[in-house]
Order: sequence, then structure tokens, then C-alpha cells
Amino acid sequence: MSRPVKSRPYDSRGRQSASAQRRGRILAAARELFVAGGYSGTTMSAVAERAGVATDTVYELVGRKPALFRLLLETAISGRDEAVPAEERDYVQQIHSEPTAEGKLAVYARALPSIHARLAPLLVVLQAAAPTDPALADLWTQISERRAGNMTRFAGELEETGRLGVSVAEAADVIWATNSPEMYLLLVGQRGWSHERYEHWLAATWQRLLLRG
Repeated sequence: MSRPVKSRPYDSRGRQSASAQRRGRILAAARELFVAGGYSGTTMSAVAERAGVATDTVYELVGRKPALFRLLLETAISGRDEAVPAEERDYVQQIHSEPTAEGKLAVYARALPSIHARLAPLLVVLQAAAPTDPALADLWTQISERRAGNMTRFAGELEETGRLGVSVAEAADVIWATNSPEMYLLLVGQRGWSHERYEHWLAATWQRLLLRG
């Protein structure tokens, strides 16, 4: 009698790891190509070729071009290979744990240089493409409004410390304007500020403009 052939166990963990590696290569390749060639100048086939995968694999793992670009923005904000809700980000939790307004502002200022180093070049691409692409224009509006909403919540948290010297609405607008990717590109990109100088300037400026005493 012949022995039954044993089937190989299904290695789901190995497959997930391989998919995650391919997805990471796709995101890295897409970022390089979008920043270098713009949104319209980047094709999905070029992304696939740069990442060393089939074009169908790109669609399978990240979706079509608008979804891919949105994912790049979300991962630039989160610093991971996936979108992370604001409340689950490490620096947001650190802000919540800080008891003083000065501490909360310092934590946020410390987080921004690395975020903008990833995010700002992509937003330049988005701003350039948005006027001729309604989907990207809508994405730009969504990101701006979401950031404004987050700043309103942040300003409300500052008010709870009893140190806020302006209205919550004004504090939210000031933080929203000064923490913008555009400001980062002006000071760090064009004027050559270091990340350390940019961080310290943000924290000091916010304390001077927003806090009483």
C-alpha cells in the first residue's frame, strides 16, 4: 500500500510577510516617481517596474492611482506603512499625557519635522495636480479640513490647561497656519533651517502667541 501524501501546511504568515514587503516596495517606488515626475507623469506600470512587481500586483495591493496617492499621504502622516487614526499616533498620545500647555506644544513641535519631511514633497505634487483633477482637488480639500479639525481639538485641549490666552478658534487657526507643510518648505526647504531650529521656533512661537503669562 502506498503511503498517503502529506499536504504542506498553509503558510499564511509567510504569504502576509511577502505581501507586506511587496507593498512596501510599491509605496517607496511610487513616492520616488511622484515626487520626481509629478502625478500625471507617473504611471502605474512605471511604479510596478521600479518596485519589481507586476502591474496587477500594484492594483491588488494598493488599488488604482488615486488610491495609491492617498495611501502615500496617509502613510507619510502616520510614519508607518498604513494609515493610522490621529488618536492612535504616538505623538498624539504623548500630547494627551502632558499636563501643561507648554509640554503639549513642545511634543507637537517635536513631531512635525519628521512628518513634514515625508509629507511636504507629496503635497507639492498634490497642489500642482489638483487644479486639473477634480478627485485630487477633493483630496486636497479633505486633508486641509481634517487638519483644521484636528487643530480645533488640539486647541480645545490647550484651553483645558487654563493657559490659553486667545480663543480656541484663533489658537486653532494660528497652529493650522504655522504648522503647515508650506511653512516647513519655506523655512527648511528654502531658507535652510535645520529641523532642530524649526522645532524650537514652532514651540516658542506658539507659546508666545497663544499662552497667557
